[in-house]
Amino acid sequence: MAYSKRRLHAASYRYPLKKAFGISRGTKTSADVVIVTIEQGAYCGRGECVPYERYGETIASVIEQIDAATPLIESNTSRSDLTQEVSAGAARNAIDCALWDLEVKRDGVTVFDRLMLTRNPLTTAYTVPYSDVEEMRKVAFENARRPLLKIKLGSPDDIRRLEAVAAAAPNARLIVDANEGWSLQDFEKLVGKLVEANVMMVEQPLPVGDDTGLKADGYPFMLCADESCHDRKSLESVIGHYDMINIKLDKTGGLTEALSLKEEARAAGLKIMVGCMVGSSLAMAPAFVLGQGADIIDLDGPLLLKHDVKNGFEFDNSLMMPPSSELWG
Repeated sequence: MAYSKRRLHAASYRYPLKKAFGISRGTKTSADVVIVTIEQGAYCGRGECVPYERYGETIASVIEQIDAATPLIESNTSRSDLTQEVSAGAARNAIDCALWDLEVKRDGVTVFDRLMLTRNPLTTAYTVPYSDVEEMRKVAFENARRPLLKIKLGSPDDIRRLEAVAAAAPNARLIVDANEGWSLQDFEKLVGKLVEANVMMVEQPLPVGDDTGLKADGYPFMLCADESCHDRKSLESVIGHYDMINIKLDKTGGLTEALSLKEEARAAGLKIMVGCMVGSSLAMAPAFVLGQGADIIDLDGPLLLKHDVKNGFEFDNSLMMPPSSELWG
């Protein structure tokens, strides 16, 4: 079937956050994103990405990558060909997700239909950002009724932060994300405290490259690779060292690669976490599709924004309802 020519447009947007969002590497007060729009005849698909400085990305560099790929997209390059022509990362994510949205709208189906998935609500983790002890205690107390809290840590003096959050939210399940902030010595000192706090998973405790001494099933909690696992090319390097991987579309370069990574990781015996950078509901929608059947969901980006996009996700506490077709997919 012949289709009319596509037209691609990319623009940056800023979403102010309700509160400063800190991790071990720094603090931000807004979510700065790039949205790609691909039009084809009467149909329009959208995708959102979050450039990440940790991976050498900026708004300008991502838009430059998108501009370079525009001739490919406008010549009707397929999603599978896109993964061969454009490197994994935020730029390809926005393009890939916009193509998914365009395709299903054009074909009169949903992404769930296309992938033969059930549209189940998902319970997301809620993040307690890295800050001083009292601020983290306050955020944890305010969100103590949420079933799953994700604690941002990553400094040698994290014990007081961990204890404060655990005490303020005694009924919540806890996961910890160090964002590469610990040394092996720091981590080993904290293991006992992590167990006492009933932490169920620790995400990326050590810097990439320093984590080869970690052993899956070697701790009383699960270990999850984030920065150490981007796409299928990096999967082999984490097998045996981690129990779980955190799949983020901005790392995989879109839903297409993320679905393949999820399948291969499952086959390798790894558990699946689906996470996000801090973005709007438009960025969460394709990740919500990926999250069906995952072990841990961390898609709280919209809950952290002062104002979300139109037709964004509806939440019942931490329970995410399936997205509307007006949002995406």
